[in-house]
Amino acid sequence: MLSKNSRIYIAGHTGLIGSAFDRVLAKDGYRNLIKRSHGELELTDGPAVDQFFEAEKPDFVILSAGKVGGIQQNQATPATFIDTNLSIQLNVLKAAHHVGVERLVLFGSSCMYPRECPQPMPETALLTGPPEPTSLPYAISKLAGVQLCLAYNKQYGSQRFIPVIPNSAYGPNDNFNADAGHVLSALMSRFHKAKESGSQSVTVWGTGTPRREFIHSQDIAKAVLHLLSMTGQAIELPVNIGSGTDYSIREVAEAIAQTVGYDGALEWDNSKPDGAPRKLLDSERLRTTGWAPSVDFEAGLADTYDWFMSQGPGREE
Repeated sequence: MLSKNSRIYIAGHTGLIGSAFDRVLAKDGYRNLIKRSHGELELTDGPAVDQFFEAEKPDFVILSAGKVGGIQQNQATPATFIDTNLSIQLNVLKAAHHVGVERLVLFGSSCMYPRECPQPMPETALLTGPPEPTSLPYAISKLAGVQLCLAYNKQYGSQRFIPVIPNSAYGPNDNFNADAGHVLSALMSRFHKAKESGSQSVTVWGTGTPRREFIHSQDIAKAVLHLLSMTGQAIELPVNIGSGTDYSIREVAEAIAQTVGYDGALEWDNSKPDGAPRKLLDSERLRTTGWAPSVDFEAGLADTYDWFMSQGPGREE
């Protein structure tokens, strides 16, 4: 069972979701957190991963490491996205199974759902249609990771591998690179630069009409810890983690501009892709166990921007 003395390996502890686990677990008094930087452990290196797991023998694994990015980067480097994520998932799950971890949590993505999908999207809609083409390689790698978890569980008669599907995550330690980041963090960085330079307008990709659901990384961490702490109650896998509210990209851009204090014009480049028309998760499977999100969107944006500003020069890198 999960306890304050459990050995918990956070893969990707410097990233958006991994750092949220690092903060929440440390605050809650968990004393045996295992962390390795990318430079210390290359998760695409199978033998290195095997050696690490044999030496550390973690009880729990939070697999939040992976290659992520927005539409622009997905289109520019599709092979990197699918190769990196497949390699990490295969190596870590194999090693975790070999040393007998109690539980491993793997993060899927809402982009795994069909482009045309009932809204909100229930877990049962997975594999009922093709995902959005602009993020297909990443979506396929994440679908493979989810199915790998379910296959291990089925073959070995357990529920040790837990795939969860958070919607668009945001918060401290996000990637704020305007070209490589997801829409929220990229826009925050661009609006900040525009405010600093006095630019009169910012051009945003697409029409602004697609709708997206955002969930703060702290809420994701607490949802997963809630799952890991459940006793005597099975839950069907995978599990969606969403806030329950979505916004148009135009609404998101306007909210970010207000948070940043940018008062210039927003211009929309309709020649650029929108991505999927809507991505709202049905999180009832998780909510029925007693979990609910606690960070509202406006407060989450303010928290994210405060962290962004605290990073000083080079914060977008």
